[in-house]
Amino acid sequence: MALTPQDIGRIANLARLELTPSESERMLTQLNGFFDIVEQMRAVDTSGVTPLAHPVAAIQDVQLRLREDLASEPNQREANQQSAPAVERGLFLVPKVIE
Repeated sequence: MALTPQDIGRIANLARLELTPSESERMLTQLNGFFDIVEQMRAVDTSGVTPLAHPVAAIQDVQLRLREDLASEPNQREANQQSAPAVERGLFLVPKVIE
């Protein structure tokens, strides 16, 4: 998929960018280079290859270091809300900003 100078102009317009002719030409070259790389990757036959959850999994076993999801601090809602100007049923009340 190759972009044309008209495509670059339309993309710049949609993005509200004002590109000089030299910037537009450079963008065209860079974006077409990106699409060339994508086409090369699409050309690779990946049938039979199982997806990896982590890129390092291709060369070694990966164990995710996840900690237990435990509450580490006590609930101090009432103490934290004492300085609030308005609280109702444990929630901070704020002025309406959207009508």
